[in-house]
Amino acid sequence: MGSTGVIESFLMYDYSGYGQSTGKPSECNTYADIDAVYKCLKEQFGVKDEQLILYGQSVGSGPTIDLASRVSNLRGVVLHSPILSGLRVLYPVKRTYWFDIYKNIDKIGVVKCPVLVIHGTGDEVVDWSHGKQLWELCQEKYEPLWLSGGGHCNLELYPEFIKHLKKFVLTIGKSKAAANGSEKTAVDSDSQSKTSDSGTSDAFELSTELPEASRNSLDSRLEKSKKTNKPEKSRMSTDHVDRFRRRKGLVW
Repeated sequence: MGSTGVIESFLMYDYSGYGQSTGKPSECNTYADIDAVYKCLKEQFGVKDEQLILYGQSVGSGPTIDLASRVSNLRGVVLHSPILSGLRVLYPVKRTYWFDIYKNIDKIGVVKCPVLVIHGTGDEVVDWSHGKQLWELCQEKYEPLWLSGGGHCNLELYPEFIKHLKKFVLTIGKSKAAANGSEKTAVDSDSQSKTSDSGTSDAFELSTELPEASRNSLDSRLEKSKKTNKPEKSRMSTDHVDRFRRRKGLVW
């Protein structure tokens, strides 16, 4: 883990069989590796999905896109010299075969967070067309960075690299904050409209749940209402009055 002025903290790791990591390098193992790191961030460090920016370079774009396609609420993804798929690095195939690996071309379309793609136009290992096509397939595109003459392993030496990366991190941070502010405003407005419609406040609604002994119950008031609506026993109907008048000779 480390920290910078732009990103609060970051975690770097080696995939199985790469760098200082033991094990065998394979597609399956790299997926297990990134899932283990993701689990560690969630469970040990309490990091939320919306705080995470995934960064994948070259073959590392495979497990990065795979995780991003399964986690819907990430803050963002950075793809550095990414590949369309393993087979497409070797041959310009037009379809995805079952034995292909890191099928990024088929997964990038379901990634729902902002995606920044960085690629050098002079890349002789992974052609620039890989980065361009992945960017075109993104749901939420961020302004890409095509470094003129950049190769596969030297993009960090270009001044534009750090500047554009910093801009991306700051922009998606502001967008997230603005979205949270809009949600809060919407909730507040909704609460106010509900209060206006009902003509009462939340505090008043809570007060109606006080013990019934402190006020006349609704049942008692209904009982009184029922009693006042009953016919009076001393009153006679119109037919009775007429018959009474006839008997007494009081009919006019």
